[in-house]
Amino acid sequence: MTKIFAVALNLHDHNTYDGVFHNQRERYTRFKHNLPYQAEAYAHQSDVLNSADYTLNDEFVKEYFKKTDDVLAFTYTLGGIRMCKDIIPKDVFDYVPKKLWDYYYKDNFYYIDHHQSHATYAFLNSGFEQSDILAIDGIGSKYRCVFFDRRSNLIDLSDKLPIGWLWNHMSNLTGFGTLGASKLMGLVGYGEYSQYYYDIFETILDGPITEKKQPHFDFIKLDNVENLAYTLQKFTIDKIKKYVYPLKSCDNLCIAGGVAYNGYMNEEFTKHYKNVFLPPAVGDEGQALGTYQHADYMLNNNIHITETFAGKEYDYSGKEKLTSYIEVAQNIADGKIVGWFQGKSESGNRALGNRSILADPRRKDIKDVINHTIKDREDFRPFAPVVLEEHYKEYFDTNSPSPYMSRIVKVKTDKVPGVTHIDNTARIQTVNKEQNNKLYELIREFYVITGIPMLLNTSFNRHEPIVETPQDALRTFKRTGLDLLVINDWIIRK
Repeated sequence: MTKIFAVALNLHDHNTYDGVFHNQRERYTRFKHNLPYQAEAYAHQSDVLNSADYTLNDEFVKEYFKKTDDVLAFTYTLGGIRMCKDIIPKDVFDYVPKKLWDYYYKDNFYYIDHHQSHATYAFLNSGFEQSDILAIDGIGSKYRCVFFDRRSNLIDLSDKLPIGWLWNHMSNLTGFGTLGASKLMGLVGYGEYSQYYYDIFETILDGPITEKKQPHFDFIKLDNVENLAYTLQKFTIDKIKKYVYPLKSCDNLCIAGGVAYNGYMNEEFTKHYKNVFLPPAVGDEGQALGTYQHADYMLNNNIHITETFAGKEYDYSGKEKLTSYIEVAQNIADGKIVGWFQGKSESGNRALGNRSILADPRRKDIKDVINHTIKDREDFRPFAPVVLEEHYKEYFDTNSPSPYMSRIVKVKTDKVPGVTHIDNTARIQTVNKEQNNKLYELIREFYVITGIPMLLNTSFNRHEPIVETPQDALRTFKRTGLDLLVINDWIIRK
């Protein structure tokens, strides 16, 4: 069996995968997207990445091949290939896939396109025998958006749906930076429809789609950013319905790529497809996973399913041993905010229960408290609920579980104001015993105490990537308003 090592050479979210350990580089450099906090995503990248991301460069690849005959499977984002361009075969850049399972293979280099990687990761983890696949991103290597039908044919939608590109530019224009689309999406619930902005978006997509700064965007009126956000979300869904819906070839849909973090869009797809699947690391941070899976399938005829929790394991011994989940659940019910660190870290940009900040969703003030005393971020940004899978339909208007916090749905109750956005929605996460038994048991104890089968769940961080090590967790605990820290089976108090 061929041994594979996968690398994603991207503009920012570099990562590697060997079939077991998902090395998300930002977790170790401690810079979000491997860039210093608030640095512009597409400026300064050469200097910063050469210094901070020292494991992904020419010397690393050269040294790797001196020691092994393994296959190096890789993909890249336009611009991200520069670090290894001198040793990668030049005809890689001529490769153009026509189907999902096409690939380039020469001299132990295995290469697939950026969007093939996204699509493979979503499809193979879905368990579907066949599926439509939407890989939709701001930028790739040759595409921005592609659709694969159930026969794996590639349909290029880059000119019709450069939605990720538009979100990135509007995010930058409104002061959130080119990687701040999730922040702009947080304003959607505060806005109203604007024909002015809708017409602007139509005009923009009729013009050139380039990575360079767009000086004419400076003439766009920004008198109501909330309305811009709301209208951009409507524009996104309208374009999806126009260009993607007619391509439907079966009842299943898989989605990946940076735009797949748009929970409003993902929920809309559940009204058109019977089954919709999104993996946890849908953005570029998950590309090494999809690249590995593609190579393993084609070279070894093996379907490799990635783990949600694929980070490292850490030992930690504290002062006070956790004897049961009741004490932690009671602390949360009493208004305490808990840092929750368990086992291996999750893949992706959303805390799914191993690197989480947990709180009481019944508290009306909890959003402001966490935003101001812990996360130190914009006060309009909402928090998500993690709910026991057997109870989600009692509280949320949606038709299927959402284990990876990937869909924004309507809230059916007024009992959980702490996780209900201003537009009466929530980006839900459902959990069962098999997915995360420790988190499940903690929520179950909270349910016994309060009658509410959910907690507020947000990523364990403050102005940096999600904490990776116990030391990261302790440092964040000490410098924020967290009341309690649980690391594996130990409780740490201030």
